[in-house]
Amino acid sequence: MKAILNRDFLALILSVAVVGLGTGATLPLTALALTEAGHGTNVVGMLTAAQALGGLAIVPFVTALARHIGSRRAIVVSVVLLAAATALMQFTSNLILWGVLRVLCGAALMLLFTIGEAWVNQLADDSTRGRVVAIYATNFTLFQMAGPVLVSQIAGATSIRFALCGALFLLALPTLATIRRAPLAGDDAHHAQHDHWLAVLPRMPALIIGTGFFALFDTLALSLLPLYAMDHGVASATAVLLASIMLFGDTAMQFPIGWLADKLGRERVHLGAGWIVLAGLPLLPFVIANPWLCWPLLFVLGAAAGSIYTLSLVACGQRFRGAALVTASSLVSASWSAASFGGPLVAGALMEQLGSNALVGVLVVCVAAFVAAALWERRAALQRAV
Repeated sequence: MKAILNRDFLALILSVAVVGLGTGATLPLTALALTEAGHGTNVVGMLTAAQALGGLAIVPFVTALARHIGSRRAIVVSVVLLAAATALMQFTSNLILWGVLRVLCGAALMLLFTIGEAWVNQLADDSTRGRVVAIYATNFTLFQMAGPVLVSQIAGATSIRFALCGALFLLALPTLATIRRAPLAGDDAHHAQHDHWLAVLPRMPALIIGTGFFALFDTLALSLLPLYAMDHGVASATAVLLASIMLFGDTAMQFPIGWLADKLGRERVHLGAGWIVLAGLPLLPFVIANPWLCWPLLFVLGAAAGSIYTLSLVACGQRFRGAALVTASSLVSASWSAASFGGPLVAGALMEQLGSNALVGVLVVCVAAFVAAALWERRAALQRAV
């Protein structure tokens, strides 16, 4: 572990964590601004999906971009683009322009995360992978968790609030400047073409679905959960904090869950997290207005849902090496973007037509799909072992 936690690693995860703060603030602030302007949840869902569309569009080009301009420079460009696109939202209320700016933000975020996650997985070995990936995920989520809290403080500053969020991203640049070498091995990226996605995809259905579920969970928690809570009578100042409770559960428990996965086996812990989320989500409509019941439930849901994603990244590193790992990381990124793009559109439209509880229904269906895929993978592995 000590050999892995070098200066370059710490610089990268801290830079990504600062990006998490900006992201955690921008999504709920966008939803709040749209609601204040009189727009419904369907419009909020469309703007959230626009960001995911940008991420999905850039996925096929991430490796080539990193190889062409260098991984560290690609991350720096991503941070600057995030800052500019977010700050520009301060100077217009045109929904089309907002959509374009969210697309640019999505592309920048996907470039940054794909490079960072592939590099972290390459650093770890199987005996420490759960903890190493958990450190990376925890640092991002810790700062993302503070985003909605920040929104609750700056929401009234309508003349500068988006500019402030944009400036947050720039805080990552000094840390990035301390990285001594490119964080992504060039040889692996160069030979990625020899491991086609059609060969890699059948080996990771649960990982793809698990990533997609958490992408949806994370996006909806930041964008539509406050509106869901307000529809159930929760005050707006409290509603914007609920996502922070979920993210706190994610942050606090990822390293312990990563340690548990290293000790008990990734497959067992991964499936257990899916069952916990599947059992807990249907309780949310009954406890959302009671903070003594709702907040502990949100903490547990955040921890379990976050571990589904973290352990999906761990599994990529366990199953794939070299070029195949790059391909797997790209597929994980594509799954994240696709779920973030389509999920808010579906959830926002269903909430508009069927009521706010449709939000819970969408999440239940998605986590059930992950559990089914994980059970299928386990049975297939047992059959191969016989």
